[in-house]
Amino acid sequence: MQSKILGRFLKGVLGAAFLAAALSASAFTEGTDYVTLEKPIPHADKTLIKVFSYDCPFCYKYDKRVTVPVVKKLEGVVTFEPYHLETKAKYGPQATRLLAILMLKDHANGTPLIDDKALFKKAKTAYYAAYHDKKERWDGGENDFLKTGLDAVGMSRADYDAAVKDPRVEELVQKWKGAYDAAKIQGVPAYVVNGKYLIYTKNIRSEDGLVNLVKELSGK
Repeated sequence: MQSKILGRFLKGVLGAAFLAAALSASAFTEGTDYVTLEKPIPHADKTLIKVFSYDCPFCYKYDKRVTVPVVKKLEGVVTFEPYHLETKAKYGPQATRLLAILMLKDHANGTPLIDDKALFKKAKTAYYAAYHDKKERWDGGENDFLKTGLDAVGMSRADYDAAVKDPRVEELVQKWKGAYDAAKIQGVPAYVVNGKYLIYTKNIRSEDGLVNLVKELSGK
């Protein structure tokens, strides 16, 4: 009887050891899967930030195939916060301010930013499609560029001119500038967890892998 009990005990101990080893082997590694930022993005605890630019083809691809399903699986774990990088594209400053206006409106309406009804998403999608699919470069200038986003959400230029004067818009623009250093490390899209941990997108192997990595980093 004692030998049977001892056998069961040893089996349980060995099983736990193998499980611990398996979990350890599957753990994510700093320097391979992510890097800790020397200059963290402030006020970003429990967030998943995506730094992007409308002229970035990889940002477009990630938005279409990865971002929405991943964010849905992370509900209750982190808050998704997209930051538009104004320094990359020709009309980066104009896109940044329009997207900031629309994000504030979506927040006021309680509309999730990944929802198809979100004004932020409608304008972002319009710019992605125009630039990457239609090869639009807005040779008509700033007004021509803004018209694409404004038409996508049914906003007049007069309403835009009034909304852009809201101090909260410039506050959001300044907040997004805090992600510039993270974007310099590997370009965009740049996914940052808790404002501290930059995920190496080249090593993302699956949707669930990204979800699990974000969950692990969010607890640090």
